[in-house]
Amino acid sequence: MVRAVDDYTETPWGLYMARPTPGRAQFHYLESWLLPGLGLRVTVFHFNPGHERDQDFYLDVGDYHRGPTCWSGEDHYLDLVLRTGDSVQVTDVDELLAAVREGLIGPDVAERAVRVAIDTVAALARHDYDLDSWLRGIGMILTWRTA
Repeated sequence: MVRAVDDYTETPWGLYMARPTPGRAQFHYLESWLLPGLGLRVTVFHFNPGHERDQDFYLDVGDYHRGPTCWSGEDHYLDLVLRTGDSVQVTDVDELLAAVREGLIGPDVAERAVRVAIDTVAALARHDYDLDSWLRGIGMILTWRTA
């Protein structure tokens, strides 16, 4: 699917993009970093009033690739919800298992998704659930809009 974006920036470690989300009741804007080397998409949602969630970052596990003319991504159903300085929660395990049962992804992809999730949880725990601290330590500086 192709969507218009307000801003995008390529770095050696990933792609940042920011865009409005028309028609979404829960949020009106999102910002994401695709981080191919980690198998993650890190997103900040700008929630609409009444739809706020207790999260700072939402991490999608998947395969993300920089192509010669465009980027692509394949979501592997497993997600992590990060509350900075507090905790990280793995979600959508049921979706991952259903995708394997239905043949949407193979067991090897599912195993890789679980390994990425476990490695990410461990890295975040070692850095007191501070995404910026973890990523800065491996040379990835993420920037975000202020609004």
